[in-house]
Amino acid sequence: MRLNPIPMVRQFFADSQRMLNISYKPGMNEFKRTLKIVLLGTIVLGIMGYIISIIVGVAV
Repeated sequence: MRLNPIPMVRQFFADSQRMLNISYKPGMNEFKRTLKIVLLGTIVLGIMGYIISIIVGVAV
């Protein structure tokens, strides 16, 4: 039995179009808030990794 990919591709594009229609571009305030949260998380993880690497380096 062979599957016909045409209906699946059409459904994918219809779903993609629906998603693009309901999505929106964030405002500057929302973008800045998200950027701050991501940067804070990256810094915290970096500091934790640095501390762990120091502990492992001293223990060895």
